[in-house]
Amino acid sequence: MSHERVVSYLRDYERALESIIDDVDIVLGHHASISAIATANIARRAGKPYVLFLHGTGIEPRHEGKYDDRVWSMIQESIEGANGILVTTEYVRDQLVRALIDIPQARFLVLPCGIDLDTFHPGRSTDIARKYELPEKYVICPGALTTSKGPQNVVEATLEYADIAPTIFIGDGDLREQIEVDLSDRGRLLGFVSSEDKAALINAASVLTAAPEKKEHFGIIYAEGLGAGTPSVAYEGGGVSSIITDQTGILTERDPKSLGCAIRALLTNSDRLEMMARAARMRAEKNFSWLKLGRRLEDWLVQTSSS
Repeated sequence: MSHERVVSYLRDYERALESIIDDVDIVLGHHASISAIATANIARRAGKPYVLFLHGTGIEPRHEGKYDDRVWSMIQESIEGANGILVTTEYVRDQLVRALIDIPQARFLVLPCGIDLDTFHPGRSTDIARKYELPEKYVICPGALTTSKGPQNVVEATLEYADIAPTIFIGDGDLREQIEVDLSDRGRLLGFVSSEDKAALINAASVLTAAPEKKEHFGIIYAEGLGAGTPSVAYEGGGVSSIITDQTGILTERDPKSLGCAIRALLTNSDRLEMMARAARMRAEKNFSWLKLGRRLEDWLVQTSSS
């Protein structure tokens, strides 16, 4: 977006914030974008502190040279002036944000996205396998069926383990028809399912997998897999290693054959699979409860607003 176009939209963003600024103690803005500029402008005018939640998708364009320099200058000034910066992983903080802007680590809060540990829970799968006519052992791949999310990589990986377990895809997208053809009888596409069924399908799965084309900044499905006690096998890189550890899953080279071989190795080792399942749930309880993380965020915002 050009500088002129950003400026033309900025006033509308600012008006929306002006309508509520008197009622808040601290402003939490999202993304390294026009919203950050508006957040900084209105918070400063009102004498209110503000923090920015920087998602990787807002920072990546600058790494790729896609921001107008004048627009980026405004965004960078807004980020530098924030009372605090919220990110989901150290990868976002160090490789995406601090690689561009020299901000002290002390001003960051690294806080992962949380999950509902009652919804994602081992054994809480109701009769989901019977509802969708699934076998006892299957691999789940949740996510949009788009090139960037990499379902085509998972389809290729199924060649290595389909004789042991089918792969069940949940979600939809423009690759659906091609994925269905290429997958053949090695799995099924369920399309969109309810949030309740999604959780139950993850809870009942033997392994969760994903293979996106780009390095993920976080990946909520991996945290959901932890809560479900479902070990994950996924591509290495990005912020995924902050969720999946050697005790709770496997991170492979960014290659479908490597992914498929790792899934096969796990599916054929029931003791290791069970051990990882227990460790996954324990890690979820310790690190990814949305209730615990919500309290941490609240404490940080209170501290930041008073400093």
